Amino acid sequence: MNSFVQWFSAHMGGLSPQAAVTIISMLPVIELRGGIPFARMLKLPLAQAIGFSLLGNIIPIPFILLFINKIFDWLRPTKHFGKLVRRLEARAMNKSGGVSRAEFWGLVAFVGIPLPGTGGWTGALVAALLKVDIKKAFAAILLGIAIAATIMGFISYGIFHM
Repeated sequence: MNSFVQWFSAHMGGLSPQAAVTIISMLPVIELRGGIPFARMLKLPLAQAIGFSLLGNIIPIPFILLFINKIFDWLRPTKHFGKLVRRLEARAMNKSGGVSRAEFWGLVAFVGIPLPGTGGWTGALVAALLKVDIKKAFAAILLGIAIAATIMGFISYGIFHM
């Protein structure tokens, strides 16, 4: 992680640490689970780390909920992207068990427990594929992201070590 921080810092082109944390937290797979430790390495205060990571993690969610099914429908028949779309759909549906059974709270838990393969992006993808009501899905994902930010803040800033 330190080498990534050094590389990103050298190439962030004059971005403030807050903007860098926001951008890192917008990225799929990394999300705020990487944004908050990144903020810690940049020596941002905990409140800023959580705030800018939350912002970055939330920005892509409405777009995924609103447009991913249309994008997948458009890409699925293509030669180059069809296989990728089917693989992403299968991966998301394999992780959807708890979400489909307990829609709102299942989605909150799925997004909120910071484990590999979970998070806002995957939660939004699962919710969209399961056709969960957009308002309900957004609220659940938002709550899950807040829980994940709290957990990652405690872990990254050493509160559990006190």
